[in-house]
Amino acid sequence: MTTRVLTGITTTGTPHLGNYAGAIRPAIMASRQPDVDSFYFLADYHALIKCDDPARIQKSRLELAATWLASGLNPEKVTFYRQSDIPEIPELMWLLTCVSAKGLLNRAHAYKASVDKNLEQNEDPDAGITMGLFCYPVLMAADILMFNAHKIPVGRDQVQHVEMARDIAQRFNMLFGQGKELFTLPEAQIEEAVATLPGLDGRKMSKSYDNTIPLFSSEKQLKEAILKIVTDSKQPGEAKDPDNSHLFTIYKAFATPEQTTTFYNELKDGLAWGEAKQQLFTVINNELAEPRELYQELINQPAKIEEILQAGAAKARKLAIPFLQELRESVGLRSFKQQLITTKSEKKKSAKTARFVSFREKDGNFHFRLMAANGEELLLSKGFANPKEIGELTNQLINNPEQIGIIQQGLQLIIYWNNERIANSIEYTTDAELATTVQEIKQALQELAEQE
Repeated sequence: MTTRVLTGITTTGTPHLGNYAGAIRPAIMASRQPDVDSFYFLADYHALIKCDDPARIQKSRLELAATWLASGLNPEKVTFYRQSDIPEIPELMWLLTCVSAKGLLNRAHAYKASVDKNLEQNEDPDAGITMGLFCYPVLMAADILMFNAHKIPVGRDQVQHVEMARDIAQRFNMLFGQGKELFTLPEAQIEEAVATLPGLDGRKMSKSYDNTIPLFSSEKQLKEAILKIVTDSKQPGEAKDPDNSHLFTIYKAFATPEQTTTFYNELKDGLAWGEAKQQLFTVINNELAEPRELYQELINQPAKIEEILQAGAAKARKLAIPFLQELRESVGLRSFKQQLITTKSEKKKSAKTARFVSFREKDGNFHFRLMAANGEELLLSKGFANPKEIGELTNQLINNPEQIGIIQQGLQLIIYWNNERIANSIEYTTDAELATTVQEIKQALQELAEQE
């Protein structure tokens, strides 16, 4: 099975070593796997939330596109595009906004942090907060769900947004899927082994701290930046502590295992910090020299980058346009011509009916729900390893309802098939509710049998 992986990077600054080691390099390596369908995009709509400087955004878009290409991304083997070149994404965002609970967005970390900061300063809770910031998780959900990505490589601070995308997708599927899973439920992919580089002062390398080492600066600028890395006051000949050295952490992200072991031992043996910084410069420069040259060529040919991005957008829109049309029809935004030729029997068929809805959970297992015609959940299944098992089982339940075992356990119904527990209801408050639910389950299965 091919896994679709989607990664975006916000276009608000110049790429630095931390971006390269923590996101760009591992993403490009992953894109070369034969069983991965990779989508990479420049998140320039997201940039508008954080930055109101048009020149900075335009410069960052060019620099980031050149960085990905110079670092080895092959636009022939992946889908590489600008977010703003896919008009279907903001339209999908609106469809998702209409099913997204405000309470869900109230819990978003970025919004809560801004509110808390305002309260600490005795400001109005929403002072300076835009709807862009508030709706950021919905735009991210649209980025992910537009292409039904399976895996989303993110840092831990972004896991919540992927979880929100799952919640929004599940609600949309339930409201408009009519038994079909319109959206794949995405999963956050946290790369534990990926390097998080410290900056010049030891804190996480970040534009916010102004402690970065620009990725494709000149050799002279790279060396000057490395010389500014903060170290302890130990003199040449004194043993250093590599495990607590920011310089060693950066070195390890660019060196081979053999080089790392040698460098570690040299620091323990008293290698001078000046010499250590020279070795760090050498190992980084060896990796970046060739891509730096290609980067400069690309920066000087913006028309070539534009051509690559437009080709990527065309490739992405081949998927986005028909899928958005399907979504538009699912919510009722259909052509009047289509409605005029709808027969009475088709109208009856399109009415709300009982249905099975399948979905995939974070652990990789598949589940199904039995929904009543009014949208009420009657049953939730156990996990299955294969969606084919669900299809076969639900067909059996529809065609052989007399073989289903329904047992009351407390104030919950347990469903058995071939003496195996396969599903359960929610917990009710009275026996009368349980008895009603039993009848509703039988009625739902009868409705489904009549549709066969």
